[in-house]
Amino acid sequence: MTDRNLPQDPLVERYASRRMLELFSAERRIRQWRAVWIALAEAQAQLGLPITRSQIAQMRRAAPRVNWKVAERIERRIRHDVMAHVKAFAVQCPKAAPIIHLGATSALVTDNADLVIMREGLEVLLGRTLAAIGRLSRFARRHKDAPTMSYTHLQPATPTTVGKRACLWLQDLVMDAQELERRLAGLRALGAKGATGTQETFVELFGGNKNKARRLDKIFAAKLGFKQVLGVSGQTYTRKIDHQILAALSGVAQSAAKFGNDVRLLQGFGEMSEGFGAEQVGSSAMPYKRNPMKSERLVSLARYVMNLEASAAATAAAQWLERTLDDSAVRRLTIPGAFLATDAVLVLYADVVSGLEVAEGKIAARLAENLPFMAAEAILMAAAKSGADRQDLHERLRVHSQGAWTRMRAGGGNDLVERLKADPSFKGARKLLAKPLEPERFTGRAAEQVEEFISGTVEPLLARRRKLILEPQRVRI
Repeated sequence: MTDRNLPQDPLVERYASRRMLELFSAERRIRQWRAVWIALAEAQAQLGLPITRSQIAQMRRAAPRVNWKVAERIERRIRHDVMAHVKAFAVQCPKAAPIIHLGATSALVTDNADLVIMREGLEVLLGRTLAAIGRLSRFARRHKDAPTMSYTHLQPATPTTVGKRACLWLQDLVMDAQELERRLAGLRALGAKGATGTQETFVELFGGNKNKARRLDKIFAAKLGFKQVLGVSGQTYTRKIDHQILAALSGVAQSAAKFGNDVRLLQGFGEMSEGFGAEQVGSSAMPYKRNPMKSERLVSLARYVMNLEASAAATAAAQWLERTLDDSAVRRLTIPGAFLATDAVLVLYADVVSGLEVAEGKIAARLAENLPFMAAEAILMAAAKSGADRQDLHERLRVHSQGAWTRMRAGGGNDLVERLKADPSFKGARKLLAKPLEPERFTGRAAEQVEEFISGTVEPLLARRRKLILEPQRVRI
């Protein structure tokens, strides 16, 4: 039950998915600590330390049942969360008490556990990114031939297609998926490094056998599901890893914000809009409003994620020598916050794509109004081919265009074609000017580019990673 007398975390209460919330919950964190202690004991036993099967079995039986009240009572007294949970775990498995945390530091437990959780979080985010890619690629292909106004400097430019514009969003997401894959592939365990990263404690435990200490590092990491382990470290893994991961999440947020902002602009133009519920309220004051609230929320959450990357960079830069503890509190905030918010962003992204509405009539009207300008380059080329001076034509076209703009601003129609027909300098383009201007003539290879990109890049990615794809849940609010 939520205590309404206390501040609430919107990521928990409103935005992030249940799956990501559980992954970064306190319950999962402590259970992962216990999994680390078990993996360490198993690796040590495998290498000959006197740890019995019954001790490990007792740890395994007790691991799922975290005795929170005992741990909290101990922590209030000793002011150390890891040792409080060591002692609480030992209460539940007394046979194993002498070997729990044997030779370990707190960082061995917390860092390896954090890396396991972040690995799973990256897999969830990759799955959600792939789901958004799948939905967006279907949208792009469906509208690959549909001409629309393009905009540079937010001013009308040569036409594109609705599907080609969607491929600009899609390409960004594909790059994000590839970056998430790289982070997952390169993720290494801290391993069993000891107080300053030299493994001195484990060398002592194995009676001076350095080879066993070296093997312990890899066996322990493998039991946590890592194929690779850091070759060197201080007491902690380098916090550069945190920054690299949050930079990848920031990349997802950047792409999502670009998409969300574009949808907001297009909805303002009336050309495209996100879905709107039958009973949805757009404004408390203006009942007619259809505000793009999901896209606005997406952009807002993405901004939060992008700013967390800077915090991770500052933390990585501030670690003194083999370690300091000024990373602890901030990591408890930034890492879960970044994962939860990115999760919420991607759920929103896929949802908005699924509900996108294309206003074909409005697009056609805007194209018709501006198409003479859009055809200007083709008109210029046709006239120049007849032998007229290209630079002179450009200047005349500029003057005529500005005159047409002025007329439009005053409420008149676009009369650029009539102006050019009356100008003898453009006699070489009269055949072009005599025909109705059709937007399909000016979209170049847009439709082909959509098909080539989806077939050549998107579909192979989705096929290779189809088991990871997470069809997103409904937006919570």
